[in-house]
Amino acid sequence: MRYLGLDVGDARIGVAVSDETATIASGLPTVQRVGPRKDVVAVARLVREQGASEVVVGLPRRLDGEVGVQGQKVLAFMDALREAIDAPVVPWDERFTTAMAQQTLLEADVKRKARKGAVDKVAAILILQSYLDYRKLADAEGHEPAD
Repeated sequence: MRYLGLDVGDARIGVAVSDETATIASGLPTVQRVGPRKDVVAVARLVREQGASEVVVGLPRRLDGEVGVQGQKVLAFMDALREAIDAPVVPWDERFTTAMAQQTLLEADVKRKARKGAVDKVAAILILQSYLDYRKLADAEGHEPAD
């Protein structure tokens, strides 16, 4: 089973894909946002090309756990994507993933200009990897993963 992970931002969508065993997340090229319909079409194409059976979308939440303005935008994108593909689209808490991605790139001594383009991809990898790790743990304990 292959999963696609998304970090949906206003300008770009970071994309990651799992291996067939759903163990490791790897980055794919970032999708530049051009408009709601075209963005959904681009992601739907990636779902088909990668053979993804589930899409995990990072859902930004405020520190109190509530969904804010950016989270509402992501939820609207998820609704549109659900209509365009025949695979489940699940939200996954993405609090702090962008900050962790930036820190990872800083520690790797990636230059400022290169970091700007890479942070969305790294955030998507972190979102998907945390989801995959959670699923493995839930499966091992006999639990159904929570949204």
